[in-house]
Amino acid sequence: MTHQVRAVVARGKGAPVSLETIIVPDPGPGEALVKIEACGVCHTDLHYREGGINDDFPFLLGHEAAGVVESVGEGVTDVAPGDFVILNWRAVCGQCRACLRGRPQYCFNTHNAKQKMTLTDGTELSPALGIGAFAEKTLVAVGQCTKVDRAASAAAAGLLGCGVMAGIGAAINTGNVGRGDSVAVIGCGGVGDAAIAGARLAGAATVIAVDIDDRKLETAKKVGATHTVNSKQGDPVEAIRELTGGFGADVVIEAVGRPETYKQAFYARDLAGTVVLVGVPTPEMKLELPLLDVFGRGGALKSSWYGDCLPSRDFPMLIDLYLQGRLDLDAFVTETIALDEVEKAFERMHGGDVLRSVVVF
Repeated sequence: MTHQVRAVVARGKGAPVSLETIIVPDPGPGEALVKIEACGVCHTDLHYREGGINDDFPFLLGHEAAGVVESVGEGVTDVAPGDFVILNWRAVCGQCRACLRGRPQYCFNTHNAKQKMTLTDGTELSPALGIGAFAEKTLVAVGQCTKVDRAASAAAAGLLGCGVMAGIGAAINTGNVGRGDSVAVIGCGGVGDAAIAGARLAGAATVIAVDIDDRKLETAKKVGATHTVNSKQGDPVEAIRELTGGFGADVVIEAVGRPETYKQAFYARDLAGTVVLVGVPTPEMKLELPLLDVFGRGGALKSSWYGDCLPSRDFPMLIDLYLQGRLDLDAFVTETIALDEVEKAFERMHGGDVLRSVVVF
């Protein structure tokens, strides 16, 4: 049996997305069919549309999603029809060298559904990050489904599927922010603001938000920043040092992904402090630092991939904190939109006013 559903498809590099009918097969062994309730519009989806990931067009976009399992394939026991789940793109394999060493959050062999979703003419679709959730239903590997409390808002919960988890995890998992620490976050978009929220959640005493846009800095204060720095108006490195007793922050999280902001992060940390790169650079970017400074300042230079998260561990815990009122995931939902408004949401990304547009079905 197959299912005909509406979905957002990117057919060619740079071309506007289109709303089309696609064919979704019933789940096979190890697969689950999920009825999508909400899906965030992420910059990664725009990168797919622009050909910045690869050229495997047409793409079925969307990956920050939550929904309800409609059916499962043979051998599936982890989730059942009716379960409310958040989708993720780290379905751990259990067999790679990272998994076998007890580090599944670094799984090197994550997997997706084996069957393909298609256009009505049979053309195979490439689902964004192996999910493809700008669709009324999508087919995923069961490991991409994490069951959470049904009381959570789907619009808020789905954001843990990518950007919000990346930021929170950059602070908690990768940066190991602890009670009383000082933290600076450079770049206050959705991921940066999530890193701020994560730092406060972990008990940081000082959380400094750095950006060139005062509107973004105001939003950063709402999610937990104790101080703000507009880096257009002065040297952010000096400003961070002034706010940390002249020493620099214990953890500096770079959420832009540019060499110049990474250098700011490097020099804005305290001796033996930690720099976490969670902003995504482009292939042509190069970084140059004096090797003596790398050696002399000590500490750690880390990159954070999906917040070093383990969905089965982190999603339920963060949803519980959300339902307790200790993590304001709703603050990241700027607007809810219809499925046919994704292209307009891409345009609004560049304005600085939107943390996340979320498609609600």
